Amino acid sequence: MDGVRSHIMVCGGTGCISAGAEDIIDALKAELDKVEYDQEVNVIRTGCFGFCGQGPVVKIHPDNVFYVKVKKEDAAEIVNEHIVKGRPVSRLLYTDPESNKKLDKHHQMSFYQKQYRIALRNCGLINPDDVYEYIAFRGYEALATVLQEQTPLQVIEVIKKAGLRGRGGGGFPTGLKWELTLKSPGAEKYIICNADEGDPGAFMDRSILEGDPHSVIEAMAIGAYATGSNKGIVYIRAEYPLAIKRLQTAIGQARELGFLGKDIFNSGFCFDIEVKLGAGAFVCGEETALIQSVEGSRGEPVRKPPFPSESGYLGKPTTVNNVETFANIPPIILKGADWFSGIGTENSKGTKVFALAGNVKNVGLVEVPMGTTLREIIFDIGGGIVGNKGFKAVQTGGPSGGVITSADLDTPIDYESLKNIGSMMGSGGMIVMDDETCMVNIAKFYLGFTQDESCGKCTPCRIGTKRMYEILDNITKGKGTEEDLAHLEELAPMIKDAALCGLGQTAPNPVLSTLEYFRNEYEDHVLHKYCTAGECKALAKYSIDPEKCIGCTLCAKACPVHCIQGAVKQIHVIDPAKCISCGVCARACKFDAVIKP
Repeated sequence: MDGVRSHIMVCGGTGCISAGAEDIIDALKAELDKVEYDQEVNVIRTGCFGFCGQGPVVKIHPDNVFYVKVKKEDAAEIVNEHIVKGRPVSRLLYTDPESNKKLDKHHQMSFYQKQYRIALRNCGLINPDDVYEYIAFRGYEALATVLQEQTPLQVIEVIKKAGLRGRGGGGFPTGLKWELTLKSPGAEKYIICNADEGDPGAFMDRSILEGDPHSVIEAMAIGAYATGSNKGIVYIRAEYPLAIKRLQTAIGQARELGFLGKDIFNSGFCFDIEVKLGAGAFVCGEETALIQSVEGSRGEPVRKPPFPSESGYLGKPTTVNNVETFANIPPIILKGADWFSGIGTENSKGTKVFALAGNVKNVGLVEVPMGTTLREIIFDIGGGIVGNKGFKAVQTGGPSGGVITSADLDTPIDYESLKNIGSMMGSGGMIVMDDETCMVNIAKFYLGFTQDESCGKCTPCRIGTKRMYEILDNITKGKGTEEDLAHLEELAPMIKDAALCGLGQTAPNPVLSTLEYFRNEYEDHVLHKYCTAGECKALAKYSIDPEKCIGCTLCAKACPVHCIQGAVKQIHVIDPAKCISCGVCARACKFDAVIKP
C-alpha cells in the first residue's frame, strides 16, 4: 500500500486468537486511528510465529521488534511509544531466562536460533488471506516454472534428487510416490492433501494451512502436473474451522487469478481443488482409510496392494501427501534439489516441523534440520523442563511412537535413528515429560486413545488394544499382578504382526517402550501397590512432614473429605484410609510440609 511505513504483525494462529489476538488487532487499529496513523501503519493478521508459549505475539516491521504476551490493554502504549515516538516498549520484550536480558529481535532468542524454516517459511511473515502477499514472496513462481520449463518426469526427478520423504509419519520417498502414480495407466487421476492431523498435541499441519495456505495449493498443482492429475482434494478435519476458512479463501483467490482452473499459465494444464471435511477420526490419517472417507464410506483401511498410486480414489490412481510434505515442494523447485538435499542427514533430507509440548518451558511449533538432536530441541530450543525439574522422557510419534529417555537425548532426529531406539518420527508431535510423570499412566493414556480411535475392522486392533488397556487400567488402580506384565508383553507383538493398518500395528509401542525403560515403575504398581509419581490416585497417599508442619490448619481446612487431624499449632496427620489423593492439601500448604507420594 502506498505511503505505508510500518507494519504491525499480530499472530493470527488458533492459539493466539484464543488468547485474545483479535481484540488486540481491533485495539491497535483504534489507537492508530486516534493518532491519525491509520494510513501510515498497517495492522496485519499473520499465521503462527511458533512461539506459542509466549503468545499473543506482535512483531513490528521494519524495526523487527518482537513483543510477547501482549494484551489488548497494551495497544495504546505500543502505538504511542513505539509507533509515534520510536521507543520500543521494554516491558513487552522477551526476557532471556539465562542472562535475564530483554531481547527485542526474535533471532536473538534461543527458541529460534537453531531453527531453519522451510515448511513454515511464510508463517508469521505474510497475511494468509492476501494472495498478493504470497506472490510477493515468490508465490506461484514454482508452478509457473514447472508448467513452462519442465516435463512431469523432470519435476519428479527434482523431487527424487532432493530426497524429500513424506512428513506424515511413514517417510516414503515423495518423488517415488509421484512416479508410481504417473506411470499407472489411466486418463483420470487424483491428488489428495491429507490434512487430517490427529496426534494428541500435534498442530503442525493446521498451522501451515492457517498461515500459508497458498503454498499447499501451489504444491498440489505442481504435484498434479507431475502425476498427470487434474483434480485435487484437501481432506481436512472439521475441527479446524480457521484453517478451513483460510484455505477456502485461498482457493477462491487462486481461481480468480488463474492459478487454478483451465489452461493455467497458458500451458494447457487444467487443475482444480475441492475441500472435503472429515469427522476427526484418527484412523483416517492412514491413506486408504482417508480415501474411503472421501468417497463417503466408513473410514476404514483396506489391504494393500494395490496401493493408492495404482487404485485409490474411485479406483483411479491417486497420490496422497500430507500438508507439511506439500509445503516443501515450491522452495525445492525454486532453489533446487541440491539445496534441499544439502540440509539434514544422509537418508533424511531437509527439515522437520515438531509441535513441542508437555513439561517444557518453550511450548510451540519448531522446525529444525534433520539430524538436530533431541537434547538441542528440548533444552536449547525448548528451554528445558518447567520448574527446573528433572527430565524423564520424551514421546515422539504420538500414540504410534515410544518414549525416549535421557540415555538417548543425543540421538539425531531422523527416520532411521528414531526407529532404532524404539520410537518413530510420526507426523511431528513431541511430548516432553518431567521426573514427576507416571510412565504407566502415560502408556495407559496412549492405549486409551488408540483404542477409542480404532475403526474396529480387524480383530487384533479392536479386541487386542481393549485388552491391553484393561490390563493397564487395573495396574493403575492397584489391581495388577505379575502375570499382567507377561500378558502385555505377549499381546503386544501379536497385535503388531496381525493388525490391518498402521494404527493397530503401532498401538503397542508406548507400552513396550515404557516397559523396557521404566519396568521398575510397573513393578512398583504391581508388587508394592505404589505410584512414585502420585498420578495414579488409587495408589497415591499423601503424608505430612512433622519437621515442617507448624499447625497452621490450612491443609485441614482445604481437605474435601476431612481426613487431616490436628489442632492449631500442633503437627497434623493424614488418615491414609480416608485420603482420596486429590492433592488439595499439598496446594494449600505454604510450608512445603505435605509430602507428595
